[in-house]
Amino acid sequence: MNVVLERFKNEIKGKRVGVIGIGVSNRPLIRYLRKLDVEVVAFDKATRDKLGDVYSEIQALGVEMKLGDSYLDDISGYDILFKSPGMRFDLPQLKAATEAGTLLTSEMEVFMDLCPAPIIAVTGSDGKTTTTTLIYEMLKEEGYFCWLGGNIGTPLLDKIEEIKPEHKVILELSSFQLHTMRKSPHIAVITNISPNHLDIHLDMQEYID
Repeated sequence: MNVVLERFKNEIKGKRVGVIGIGVSNRPLIRYLRKLDVEVVAFDKATRDKLGDVYSEIQALGVEMKLGDSYLDDISGYDILFKSPGMRFDLPQLKAATEAGTLLTSEMEVFMDLCPAPIIAVTGSDGKTTTTTLIYEMLKEEGYFCWLGGNIGTPLLDKIEEIKPEHKVILELSSFQLHTMRKSPHIAVITNISPNHLDIHLDMQEYID
C-alpha cells in the first residue's frame, strides 16, 4: 500500500479545491480529484466556445467552471489551488490567496510527492525530449516497467494507483513545472542552460534557479 497516497486521499476530502487552467496536464488532475469525490472548481481564461468539447467533458464530471478574462477574480477562500505550469506563482491574485492561507501547488508537484517509484527527471533548455526518450527506452530494454510523463507522454497523476515501487518513472520537466517545485527527483539530469523563456521568467538568473 502507498501510505503517502492514502494519507493524501484522506486529507484532501472535504477540502475546497480549485484548479487553474483546463489544459492537457490539469484535465487528468480534475478527473482524478473527482474520482476521489473531491469538490472541484475549475478556472480558465478561455470561454465556453473556445473550450469546445473540453467544456462538455469537464461539465460531465460535475465540476463548476469560472471562465473568461476575469477568471482569477474569485480564487479566494480555497484550501488548495492547483495552477497550470505556465502560470507565474506571484500573480497578485495568487499571492493574495497564499497570504490568506491557501496552498498553491501543481499536478506535477503532487505527483512527485505521491509517486512510490524512483523518478528520473530531465530538464534544460534543449534536448529534454530526446534525452528523456533515450533513458525511457534504455530502461525498458533492460526489462524495467517504465512510465513516461511530464512534458512528454501522458500526465501521470491519474495513473498513480497503478505505479508500483519497483517501476521507473521518467519525466521531462520544463522550467515552468520546476518554478515552485519543493521536492527533488531521485536522479536529476540537466541537458544544458541557455537563455530561454525570458518572456515568462523575470531574468536569466530566475530561469537558472
